[in-house]
Amino acid sequence: MKNLFGICGAALLVGAAVSFVAVKRSYAADGAGPEATAAAQQGKVIDWQATDLSGKPVSSKDLRGKVVVVDFWATWCGPCVSEIPGYVSLQKKYADKGLQVVGLSVDQAGPDVVKKFVAAHKMDYTVGMASDEVQQAFGGFEAIPTTFVFDREGKVVYSKVGAMPEAAFESVLKPLLEKK
Repeated sequence: MKNLFGICGAALLVGAAVSFVAVKRSYAADGAGPEATAAAQQGKVIDWQATDLSGKPVSSKDLRGKVVVVDFWATWCGPCVSEIPGYVSLQKKYADKGLQVVGLSVDQAGPDVVKKFVAAHKMDYTVGMASDEVQQAFGGFEAIPTTFVFDREGKVVYSKVGAMPEAAFESVLKPLLEKK
């Protein structure tokens, strides 16, 4: 009986690995992987509106004139969670220079779960829920974290898929914050 479970488990692992490789190959073949989807937004003005966790609207139009980081994330996403202390630090360090970090959660469990997480992780930047409409405004995406950086005119100047060390991300933001 133990051998049967072992064989079934091994078959499941092989099937998952083959599926993962097939998905990665299809991305490579057509250039439509998560990175390509985010990069396709470069130079565009994306009009979006969300609601923060206190029920207040937050929108691209209200944030014009600031350097804006919009990070799509979830409480259950390890790489997303690893970036949060960096975003907290950058928001504190550069708020007076016009930086605004906005975290938009894709959690299906709803805002109550996100509110508890935000409090526990002392996230003092704007956090809201990413509705389907907001996600589509950004062209949709298949992986999180997916992050967009907007210049003061509201154009996407940088995007990334996956986590990035705080110092590397800061080097992306600093030149934008020095421009007025």
